[in-house]
Amino acid sequence: MAVSLTIPLPAGYRLRDVLAFHGRDAEGLAEQVGADGLRKGILLEGTPVLLEIGFAQDAARCRIAADGKLTARLRAAAEEALLNMLGLRIDPAAFADAAREDPMLGPLLARQPGLRIVQSATVFEALTWAIIGQQINLSFAISLRRTLIQLAGHPHSSGLWCYPEAADVARLELEELTSRKFSGAKAETLLRLARLVHEGELSLDRERDPQEVSRELLAIKGIGPWTVNYALLRGYAYADCSLHGDVAVRSALHKLAGGETRPDIAQAERMLERYKPHRTMAAAYLWASLSEQAG
Repeated sequence: MAVSLTIPLPAGYRLRDVLAFHGRDAEGLAEQVGADGLRKGILLEGTPVLLEIGFAQDAARCRIAADGKLTARLRAAAEEALLNMLGLRIDPAAFADAAREDPMLGPLLARQPGLRIVQSATVFEALTWAIIGQQINLSFAISLRRTLIQLAGHPHSSGLWCYPEAADVARLELEELTSRKFSGAKAETLLRLARLVHEGELSLDRERDPQEVSRELLAIKGIGPWTVNYALLRGYAYADCSLHGDVAVRSALHKLAGGETRPDIAQAERMLERYKPHRTMAAAYLWASLSEQAG
């Protein structure tokens, strides 16, 4: 069962950023990205769903195709996922107004107007990706993510695999992950999180207070401040995540602010304080500054 809808896009929408985020896995197991659109498979409400997005000049032409009945609840979840994937949760205008004259990030704003934070399709996907990516390089993290999808996900009738929900991951055994290059600690944390969500002990409602979410996540063994902030950024679209524990953010601060050594975590936290309550967008521009320098 399928339905189509159109989502308006703001002026100056940066399509390349969205395609780059969703196209990180070159094998295209659960996401396929082309020059002017993308397709993603995901499990929602236990149903394999294909989300297709084609981009016109001022709008995203979207299609939701479910392998089963497209209930009102399932359609609402799919539409939420589309908004997340399009990066339409955080309006960058507030940060631009606040930081336009900032000596460090102001010039970046001028060179890269309209930068947005693209979200994962669901909060659970953002959290699991944050756990998978802890303390390993990007290519290895992507390969582990692919393994999780193959172990816990399901194929959609289109051929794309669907990113799993908590119930699917909760059914896995530890050895299924550790025998496929997951460390014991990473596998235990993933299963612990999935089981808490599946059993109703942890709510991933996007409308919850971010501070309450942070406290509950930090109480889970294996989840620390970096993982929480990254999940708030990619899953909850929280506008004031302080990514002072992120190595890339600290490297960008060092290159932009100067100094003999890269700031430590405490120094980076102090440097980011001046961007409250817009520290999420500050992190986005710091990441973008490294791409500029690499280019």
